[in-house]
Amino acid sequence: MDRMAVFPWWWLHLLLFTCCSAHNDFFTSIGQMTDLLFTEKDLVTCLKDYIRVEEDKLQKIKQWADRLDVLSAAATQDPEGFLGHPVNAFKLMKRLNTEWGELESLVLTDMSDVFISNLTIQRQHFPNDDDQNGAAKALMRLQDTYQLDTDTISTGQLPGSSSLRSSLTADDCYDLGKVAYSEADYYHTELWMSQALKQLDRGDTSGAADAVTVLDYLSYSVYQQGELETALDFTRRLLELDPTHQRANGNLKYFEYQLAKQKKVEESGEEEGEGRPRREGRGRPADYLPERRKYEQLCRGDGLRMTSRRQSRLFCRYHDNSRHPRYVIGPVKQEDEWDRPRIVRYHDIVSDGEMEKVKELAKPRLRRATISNPVTGVLETAHYRISKSAWLGAHEHPVVAKINQRIEDITGLDVSTAEDLQVANYGVGGQYEPHFDFGRKDEPDAFEELGTGNRIATWLLYMSDVQAGGATVFTDVGAAIWPKKGTAVFWYNLYPSGEGDYRTRHAACPVLVGNKWVSNKWIHERGQEFRRRCDLQEAD
Repeated sequence: MDRMAVFPWWWLHLLLFTCCSAHNDFFTSIGQMTDLLFTEKDLVTCLKDYIRVEEDKLQKIKQWADRLDVLSAAATQDPEGFLGHPVNAFKLMKRLNTEWGELESLVLTDMSDVFISNLTIQRQHFPNDDDQNGAAKALMRLQDTYQLDTDTISTGQLPGSSSLRSSLTADDCYDLGKVAYSEADYYHTELWMSQALKQLDRGDTSGAADAVTVLDYLSYSVYQQGELETALDFTRRLLELDPTHQRANGNLKYFEYQLAKQKKVEESGEEEGEGRPRREGRGRPADYLPERRKYEQLCRGDGLRMTSRRQSRLFCRYHDNSRHPRYVIGPVKQEDEWDRPRIVRYHDIVSDGEMEKVKELAKPRLRRATISNPVTGVLETAHYRISKSAWLGAHEHPVVAKINQRIEDITGLDVSTAEDLQVANYGVGGQYEPHFDFGRKDEPDAFEELGTGNRIATWLLYMSDVQAGGATVFTDVGAAIWPKKGTAVFWYNLYPSGEGDYRTRHAACPVLVGNKWVSNKWIHERGQEFRRRCDLQEAD
């Protein structure tokens, strides 16, 4: 058989896909993850073909066995009489000499060759451990940011989720707990191991997770958080299920000893001596981001509210940029989103067709988004920016040139010295934690090579709606801008004096449900000398 002749149609598509997937980090871009869905769909088709071939093979063997079963049952009732018929004798010789050999060949035929070959090719380009762990950490990030309990996530009942929701098995929860454990994150280890145990108690035994192993992780994770009594309770429950568990028996004695020692110290009123320091209750540990709480509050829509007096000064208007020739007859819709710093939104600024063309151009070139290291100035990937991006120049397609021209006409700023259009697609729990768009004085000049000065302004175009999460928040002032397809928000990063406006520190909140596409245009100082004149006063 010509093996290539039976390769499915998607084989060539797969090779083309893998050529574009030299970089992993699948979890950082929903847009590229969609390719994995189609790859898996094709794999299922191939698997079904393999099952059908195996079923055909087994059906032939079964028919042969059934026929011989009837024949041998009749023959063995009167063997001599049966073989006395010359045709029966001939057919017996033929069966044993030829047909049983053919059956042996049929049974030994491996029908899985094609499927295994295809699977082997594809596995080279599957998501790896980093992708799985990245997706697991994303779920925990969403859990924290949006204050979701494990049961809500496990049942798939997320805000904004559709009928396509999916649930987690006890085994899935166990795997999430293991990822947290590998990071020494005992807070999330406890949460997800507890959820796994709860589902095991409900009868979910579909995976490899078992109560003994889960309890082992649970006892250690709560012990690491200073909860000796709870650790002891979990250990005792474990030993009820497996009295011979060696580590649990050792832990039982140790926990009992430590608890007795702790109570003795408390009763005596003495300060606790050397040993494990106690934490004041269990909870999410502090991390590197000092504004974490405020950032997450804004992402949930729970941040500071603008006073009604300030709110009353925000307006919607038709904007023609001082009677610009292109917008005198058809001005654009401009809405004030915030006053200090001034942030405006432009509605219906690009068409669906233009946005789809930009996505189409960017998708094959999406790569893990990078940030400028504040110490070295070198571009690198970071765990606090979960997205993939691509850069599009005006010369690459008329649509890109048209969008650039539109930005210049509406803002009145020269975009000839601006950076190329950056298209970004956010992944599972995709985010970009609080940052500044402009270069600060205490940093290496990240834009020195460009020779165009600092980033004077930011244009952020939303190219998709997001069902839940994904807001752009300004942590210093408490503003939250929610994605709306076809709209763009604009703000100045620098005062007219050229000094950085630290109120523009902003972040892209984790995407809870949905697929977030945006494009950024960073406009630089050079070329703006007569368009936004210098003012020594730091004022809007």
